[in-house]
Amino acid sequence: MTDRPVDLDKHRGMAAQKATDLRRALADVEAQVRELREREADLENRMMTVPAASWPEAAVKARHLLNLYVASLPGEDTRHRALVAALFDDFARLAGEG
Repeated sequence: MTDRPVDLDKHRGMAAQKATDLRRALADVEAQVRELREREADLENRMMTVPAASWPEAAVKARHLLNLYVASLPGEDTRHRALVAALFDDFARLAGEG
């Protein structure tokens, strides 16, 4: 008997190894997506319950909401995408004046 673990992946065919790698990668991605959604929900709950103490803090909340809006736009809606981009530029410019 040996203390070294046996790498069972080496004893399977290439197709089975690739299928296993894909399942592992998919499971990892799904876990990361779940964690991201939980973190996003926590952030949004904090944004709803804690009032902004300044205009820059309110702009952070607006930026998040606008990013959600832009993500829901169809790709061909360049007018609204440009409008949001211009607003982000305004946020950056005005934040630099403070």
